[in-house]
Amino acid sequence: MKHFLSFLLIVFTMVLNAQNYTEHTVKSGETIESIAKQYLVTPFDIYALNPDAKKKFQPNTVLIIPNSKIKNEPIVENKRELLGYKSHKVKRKETLYGLTQKYNISEEELKKANRSLYSENLKKGDKIRIPQYRTIISKQTYSNTVKKYTVLPSEGKWRIAYKFGISVSELEALNPYMNDVIQPGDILNVPNIKDKEEKKIEAAFGYYEVLPKETFYSLKGKLNLTQEQLEQLNPDLKTSGLKAGMVLKVPAGATTESEAKTDVQITNLKRNLVNYKTKKIALMMPYQLHKIDVDSVEEAKDRIKNNRLLSIVLDFHVGALMALDSAKQLGISTDLKVFDTQYHSAVTSRILAENDFSDYDAVIGPMKEDCFDRVASALKGDRVPVIAAMNKPKQVYSNVFQTLPEKELLSKTMIDFVKADSLKTKVVIISDRANKATSEALQKEFPGAKLFFSRLNKKDKTKDAYFLYHTELEGVFTAGKTIVFLETDNDSFASSIISMLNGFINDRTEIVLATLDKGKGFEGKNIDNIYLSNLKFHYASVYKDFDDEKGNGFVKAYRKEYGITPSKYAARGFDITLDILMRLSSAEDLYEASPDTVETEYIENKFRYTTDFFGGYVNQAVYVVKFDDLRVVKAN
Repeated sequence: MKHFLSFLLIVFTMVLNAQNYTEHTVKSGETIESIAKQYLVTPFDIYALNPDAKKKFQPNTVLIIPNSKIKNEPIVENKRELLGYKSHKVKRKETLYGLTQKYNISEEELKKANRSLYSENLKKGDKIRIPQYRTIISKQTYSNTVKKYTVLPSEGKWRIAYKFGISVSELEALNPYMNDVIQPGDILNVPNIKDKEEKKIEAAFGYYEVLPKETFYSLKGKLNLTQEQLEQLNPDLKTSGLKAGMVLKVPAGATTESEAKTDVQITNLKRNLVNYKTKKIALMMPYQLHKIDVDSVEEAKDRIKNNRLLSIVLDFHVGALMALDSAKQLGISTDLKVFDTQYHSAVTSRILAENDFSDYDAVIGPMKEDCFDRVASALKGDRVPVIAAMNKPKQVYSNVFQTLPEKELLSKTMIDFVKADSLKTKVVIISDRANKATSEALQKEFPGAKLFFSRLNKKDKTKDAYFLYHTELEGVFTAGKTIVFLETDNDSFASSIISMLNGFINDRTEIVLATLDKGKGFEGKNIDNIYLSNLKFHYASVYKDFDDEKGNGFVKAYRKEYGITPSKYAARGFDITLDILMRLSSAEDLYEASPDTVETEYIENKFRYTTDFFGGYVNQAVYVVKFDDLRVVKAN
């Protein structure tokens, strides 16, 4: 053991020497900030190599100090020494610029020697003095860690702080008399780091200062960027972690919330069909045909009936085939290839290895996350669009079309819908304990809202009892309209609250139920759809029910063929496939056909893609729907 520790020490010392790190033993009275100044580094640099120093910092603690980025080596500087003057008589057509070039002097040097030139123009016959200099090459060493920096156009405090690797507060400390809003041409003190250590400022990016107590999770909600995406943009995060005051590079379009355009009109692509080449489409789905005994009809039927995944896949497949038929009637021909991924990564890899997809116009699927990731990654080089039809991909590559909008967009759409109500609507929020943070954030959107949490278990105060007393809500609902947000994933809690709210409705009191996330809490067997209709239950959704009152060729054809109403999965298969074919026929490829100004709508789904900063396409088109006479219809 002793020899092993000695070996580790030797290796550690070799690593320190190889990377030119320094060890520092903390003395009494020293702080991280004072040590950082001593070695010309930042506190962030020290914490990156000594993460324990945040919690345990005391005398005799040994810290690893990295090399300073401060430019402290001798630099060459040219100085000009004035030797004297010579006389020059101005000739015809001579200019100041011509004289500066002829005598290797600056215009300012020439004017200093001839003060009249500040106010008068050069004239033929003037006798002027030409200064003569000699150049002295000297070496100079910086004796401090600060240099002067001239603010450039479009640069603010955040960009300059990012450029020099400091926080905005550190920049302000270096410049106590700096204006709140800095202007181009302002002279600031900045760290005197080496030129190669300065971070490049790019117009395509914005810059964000991390606030105290902010986490990657909270930044995901605020900037709509994952930890992986932030680290991709800011590689230093992988070693330093997230620190308050850090300035991060973010996409220029990153905002505090996902924004939805509301002024985009539905585009009828039938009027834009110009590309009638045969469209080559692949449909990759987990049919799992290897598990079906095709010789036994009853067994096959039984498997389809009891296997929910297979039922969804087959419904989607039927909808996709009907979309091909509808496109054919518009003159769009399709070469469709179907692949069974068997819901297995190895099978998906084999499909990719055995087939050339480089000339496909689009690939729909697969459904399983890791299978989809393999396909999208493999086809990215050939720019083959891969459509995430039934799932959200792990990573939105540049060739990925994510048809399911982000959850944050659904929540924001619902909040904006309620805020747009022109009436003076009262808001009440009811939540279980698991949705406490969401509900408190919602209350900030509606400052006057009353907030009620479910009761805790009497025996175990750490557990949610999932109920409210009826008396707690008595007197809350007065005459007029009240919006009630119910945030829960527990169907028994949802059922009891929905029943209770129905009891408060009368001729003078209108209660409208809403939620930011219609999850499984509203789909349990105890949920009464009649009660939901009474409460005009509103929520943001990817799809709406089709309108039976309007002539609908797909629904009629489906009922005629199968004797039943199409499921939402059949409608989705139809909508996604037809949208792809229509877009491909209206432009050269799917990328060109998918600007964020084009929004399409079909049976139950609509699509408007915006480009994710990291290259992919994400659907931004959502509905606000409501329960109306036991049907889910679009809310106005």
